[in-house]
Amino acid sequence: MSDGERTGTPAPAPADDGRAPAAPPVVEATGIVKRFGPTVALGGVRITIKPGETHALVGRNGAGKSTLVSVLTGLHAPDEGTVTFDGTPAPRLGDRDAWRRRVACVYQKSTIIPTLTVAENLFLNRHDHGRSRLISWQGVRRRAQELLSTWGVNVDPQTSAGELDVEQRQFVEIARALSFGARFIILDEPTAQLDAAAIHRLFDRIRDLQRQGVTFLFISHHLQEVYEICDMVTVFRDARHIVTAPVAQLPRTELVAAMTGEAAADRRDQRAGSVDHATAPALTVNALGSDDTYTDVSFRISAGEIVGLAGAAASGRTEVAETVVGLRAAATGEVEIAGRRPRPGSVPAALTAGAGFVPQDRHHQGFVPDMSIADNATLSVPKRLGRNGWLDRGRRDELAKGMIEHLAIKTPGPDLPVSALSGGNQQKVVMARALADDPRLLVLINPTAGVDVRSKEFLLGKVEETADSGTGVLIASDELDDLRMCDRVLVMFQGRITTEMARGWHDHDLVAAMEGVDLNA
Repeated sequence: MSDGERTGTPAPAPADDGRAPAAPPVVEATGIVKRFGPTVALGGVRITIKPGETHALVGRNGAGKSTLVSVLTGLHAPDEGTVTFDGTPAPRLGDRDAWRRRVACVYQKSTIIPTLTVAENLFLNRHDHGRSRLISWQGVRRRAQELLSTWGVNVDPQTSAGELDVEQRQFVEIARALSFGARFIILDEPTAQLDAAAIHRLFDRIRDLQRQGVTFLFISHHLQEVYEICDMVTVFRDARHIVTAPVAQLPRTELVAAMTGEAAADRRDQRAGSVDHATAPALTVNALGSDDTYTDVSFRISAGEIVGLAGAAASGRTEVAETVVGLRAAATGEVEIAGRRPRPGSVPAALTAGAGFVPQDRHHQGFVPDMSIADNATLSVPKRLGRNGWLDRGRRDELAKGMIEHLAIKTPGPDLPVSALSGGNQQKVVMARALADDPRLLVLINPTAGVDVRSKEFLLGKVEETADSGTGVLIASDELDDLRMCDRVLVMFQGRITTEMARGWHDHDLVAAMEGVDLNA
């Protein structure tokens, strides 16, 4: 393969042989720069998508994929660079109808309104009207049936959208996009909530639509799907374009290396902490199962051991971690924390058994923004703050000041509302509460999400320090930096633990396992 094919650099124009010129790209973005304050979300990226192809866009979290989608769909204007559709400059941002005629995005989270019928969703705000200017529902249903039949979507237009399954909602959204005239569709993680049979049907539908002239941009964390359905692939890393190549000519090892920036032989130093296998395990998970997210999950964590639970967004890693601390109740299996079996689905029971918890979303799950640092940091230890239900504010503030010092929270005092802190310091408050009762097990979900580099290093250092004191640690994350200190990493894919990696793993192999890619295939 030439360098031009790998990088997207235009090849020299062929000599005129009398044939008609090739059709212009369905979409071409060149030199796209997008900043949000000091953050560079896109640093001069490019992508060219030709008519009738399915083009994959892949990259780790933070690579810039979502920001590019927002630019290609007219939600954000680039600070620099150009976007063209069929060789014509993109419409102005305010002309939403013009954007809908050029591009549509089917997001992982459905935009279908469940309380309306399929027909009403398909032609929302575009209803047929009779002579009296009243909506002609018969006309709406007839148009909906014609649209669904044209594009091979087997759904009754009079069905309530809330009764559709995930697969049917996706097909209805694709049909709605095509009804505006768009023939370029972005599929954002379309298989995240589908089973194997539904994925197979989706891919068959994509191929059918390709034959009818529809072009797709396919975004997925599952790289094996890229090799199954896509013609071309573009890789972003750290907000920059890395490579564009035909899928058939890009080996899996090279694709993963492009995503991680690390060759297969590169390794990172891991912690060499002390793990106590002689005492009771900090956590035992036995045959844990949920109806829709994970199946037959079993593992144990020794005292002082740090175990990573890695996987892509829909792998089940977050759900397993939330089950351990009682945010969810499993359908089958058992959780044992430091020798005790807390009541399933009860956070207080898990905390009483010896768990500390840093949730996935600090803003919605981690703290109460208008409450003080002192109140937030001590929410999980009311018994240490007074007797008979009375709060001793002096005791609370003394405990909070110790936490502020231990975690280096930048604040003039414990009474400051948490909403007044930076993101990194807010996360430190969440960590303080998790550590307030000297837990036997510390469970963290994406513990460094949305914090600056210094705060990230500090927080991970405290996790390691906590493990060194004898606490077992479970880190559920897809961020490689969160996992580097782990004694071992368990990789989940499609709801099951598929791989275990001991110290010495490198980014290349871990990412491949998380994406469900067999590098030996």
